[in-house]
Amino acid sequence: MSNLISQPISPDIRVSICGNGAVELAQALNRTPAPLAQADVAIFVVSAVTGFSTDLPAAWEEARSRYIPSLVAIGELEKSEIDFEDMSAIVGKTLDPILTPYLVLHSDEGFPTALINLANLMITDYSLGLKRTIQSDPEHKELVAEFREEYLAEIEVTGEDGFEQGLLFPAIPISLHIKLGIAEINEYLDRIPSGR
Repeated sequence: MSNLISQPISPDIRVSICGNGAVELAQALNRTPAPLAQADVAIFVVSAVTGFSTDLPAAWEEARSRYIPSLVAIGELEKSEIDFEDMSAIVGKTLDPILTPYLVLHSDEGFPTALINLANLMITDYSLGLKRTIQSDPEHKELVAEFREEYLAEIEVTGEDGFEQGLLFPAIPISLHIKLGIAEINEYLDRIPSGR
């Protein structure tokens, strides 16, 4: 099955986007960012190359004090020697523990080209600029088994609506030039009711 990257279903929610690459991510999501104090949901962008912007930790703390559902978008993976899992660990130690619902699959050249969903083990391939969902093979399932176990255990503790309740903070890998991660971020945004 192949389809174009879809636009968000809930464009009326107010989304705050903070961090390195916030402008580019807002453009990719087709969103006009809202101030954090007025946001229904917050996205914190972290670069695998340059790390955190100086204002990001304070903005994260403000979002926590306001109970704003938040996710982390980790970008510039194609330019960094630090991979998504390592950068997620850094984010989790610096801000709060985060959840990784997806892991990155790479091309033979080492570039991020697909995501494997730890909930259902489906692979979403973005290598052609399209969102193409396929079954994972046994090798993939074996490689992500430990990560999947941790992910499912965390969901069991907080419940399926942990993100909406501000209890879970998903980290989503992004590569904007192939739109990797954009549909996955939109899926989380679509879970937030407008005017929370």
